[in-house]
Amino acid sequence: MDERKRDSIVTYLQRRMAEFGITQEAIAASIAEDQRGLNSVRYRDAFGNGWDGQGAAPQWVVTATSAGQSLEHFAVPRAAEVPASRHAGVNWREDPFAGSRLATIKPEYRQSS
Repeated sequence: MDERKRDSIVTYLQRRMAEFGITQEAIAASIAEDQRGLNSVRYRDAFGNGWDGQGAAPQWVVTATSAGQSLEHFAVPRAAEVPASRHAGVNWREDPFAGSRLATIKPEYRQSS
């Protein structure tokens, strides 16, 4: 995105925030609250429905478990359980091929210079 377009978008957003009385602190608090909500979800289905495991189970959980699906099938992995990325060695800022198959070439296939 070029600088002029970015500045235009920022100006537009600042004007709309002022129009509705939204502060930067309110946005930061809202984002933090959303993150806390996302982190508290213990079970999620393919449609994005979530449940924190507290209280009565929502209908999608009842339906799935009644059909024989295990509740653990819907478990959301915690940060410690998430496997390391297979692209961990890729420098995403400097590599022009980052994110493509070319960034995943194994060192033994690279030609030495």
